[in-house]
Amino acid sequence: MQEGSLTERLLFGGAISSTFPVRFQDVSNIRQVPDHQEVFVDPSRDESLIFELLDLKPDVSDNGSAVWFLQDLANEQDAQGFTLVEQSGVVEVPMGNVSVVITTAIGQMGISKGRQGREAQNVVQVYLANLRLKNVGTDVLIVAYQPILISPLSESAATVGAGLPAPAVQSGFLPMADVFKLAVSSFKVHDWNLFGN
Repeated sequence: MQEGSLTERLLFGGAISSTFPVRFQDVSNIRQVPDHQEVFVDPSRDESLIFELLDLKPDVSDNGSAVWFLQDLANEQDAQGFTLVEQSGVVEVPMGNVSVVITTAIGQMGISKGRQGREAQNVVQVYLANLRLKNVGTDVLIVAYQPILISPLSESAATVGAGLPAPAVQSGFLPMADVFKLAVSSFKVHDWNLFGN
């Protein structure tokens, strides 16, 4: 497997880190990314990994938080045919001297790139983890996008090809489900001052 290159990436100026494959390039080297996000993409597979810091949503229960954020994401992206594939229970994990609540959800939806219309929608599997850092009033989202079916009209078709993408393992890559699990399980906060509390 040519993936041997996993690396710990420093995020948000080094205040946070996570480990994932080097094939994911930092999008901020190409275009502007909002300060509350870190975005990485593998253009050869049209896969992406996003880390996002949001104000804690106190009205959203821990139990359904990942699903809530996944549905919110589907609405925000004007996705078609959202289907919830899987959701986890609540897991509490120690991080430093605090306890972090983590839930995950996986969904499928039709999403168009940028300003492309619905006719160019790709079917995408979306993996979402919500890490609730209640001690600093923050919901962290880790979101991974994996195309399942690429529309011939999508701008992705030129790079990746239309139809069903080749399975990651067949191409010598770590599958997106495993990239996601690794990014979530290796997530660390090094400087809690990032959250301004």
